[in-house]
Amino acid sequence: MTDAQETAAHLRTTTGGGPPDEEVSSDGLPIPLLEPREGIPPVVADAAALARVVAAFAAGTGPVAVDAERASGYRYGQRAYLVQLRREGAGSALVDPVGCPDLSALGGALSSTEWILHAATQDLPCLREIGMAPTTLFDTELAGRLAGFPRVGLGAMVESVLGYQLEKGHSAVDWSTRPLPEPWLRYAALDVELLVDLRDALEKELDRQGKLEWARQEFDAIASAPPAPPRKDPWRRTSGMHKVRRRRQMAVVRELWEARDRIAQRRDVSPGKVLGDAAIVEAALAVPANAHALSALPGYGQRMGRRQLDQWMAAVERAKALPESELPQPGAAPSGPPPPRSWADKDPAAAARLSAARAAVSELAEGLNLPQENLITPDTVRRLCWEPPRRADADAVAEALAGYGARPWQVEQVTAALVAALAATG
Repeated sequence: MTDAQETAAHLRTTTGGGPPDEEVSSDGLPIPLLEPREGIPPVVADAAALARVVAAFAAGTGPVAVDAERASGYRYGQRAYLVQLRREGAGSALVDPVGCPDLSALGGALSSTEWILHAATQDLPCLREIGMAPTTLFDTELAGRLAGFPRVGLGAMVESVLGYQLEKGHSAVDWSTRPLPEPWLRYAALDVELLVDLRDALEKELDRQGKLEWARQEFDAIASAPPAPPRKDPWRRTSGMHKVRRRRQMAVVRELWEARDRIAQRRDVSPGKVLGDAAIVEAALAVPANAHALSALPGYGQRMGRRQLDQWMAAVERAKALPESELPQPGAAPSGPPPPRSWADKDPAAAARLSAARAAVSELAEGLNLPQENLITPDTVRRLCWEPPRRADADAVAEALAGYGARPWQVEQVTAALVAALAATG
């Protein structure tokens, strides 16, 4: 049994967290968690029911466990279709953002409360859209990474830390379905059932390892980060884009991508259900002369109606008609260093610095028992090695790292090793 598991076992016996103690297995095997403690809560889908939930959670105590379910792969965008919450004194709640699209009252009632989320950066954007944003949080996935757990999915963490097995069979279903089936609601309620217990066990484990302050800095950075700006030229992320090299072909990708996006948004379906990325790339590579030629390409076959075929061909024709001056450029100018694979040719000294820095970070991360990317982001290391400070001493390197967004604990841990790596190749 790991120290984290011992901490969690002690937590269950001393605080009553998790399912009843008599359900704990004596043979060490994980216990299937089949039902929420108070049963499946009713779905909150109107103003009166929401007001009752707001009052109950405002009167609760301790941190609040929060989760959200989206309909990725089914619907356009990443909106929330179910929000799950649990707090001591309030129990669990399942809130339907379709029936209750404005949850700012709930968010406001919990504004001074610590929120517990698993993989917070995945859920925060859709929660913000409906008026819910934490000021302080605890991310159980990130905590697991910092504590050195090899598997940090929610199910794996609950099993390895608390000894219970969550059923994960409904993680990829269409959460926009109404009414939501009871098995899905049970799954959703169980996702927040043990988050408070998991948080408490992980906090004790991080404290034991001397990493609790590191985690707090990471959580604060997530909570205070502004929403990500809209992605520039999102069509460039079309899967298979690396095959498209000519500017006219790129224009075909752009026109087809934008036409698909408009249709998907209007129909509220995933863009991939309108037209696949592979089909977009096929049309771009071929630049077909007419609809008949387009219909012969993969992705535009017999099952596609004439009207659909014509709309895609119209997009191709728009790309073909563009003057040279309006064709997209091969790629946006990079804002940071070039790809590391080209460093040996462009700047051998920088390539040597990067190799030494990577080795130093890898050794440090192994000694600290955490992933390299959590110790310091690879992008930060690349930027430092491509353009190191003119005077690469500890103060200058620390200042550069902070300027790239490294947290104080990261700067403290890696500065000496990176100074040595830069000096060894200077």
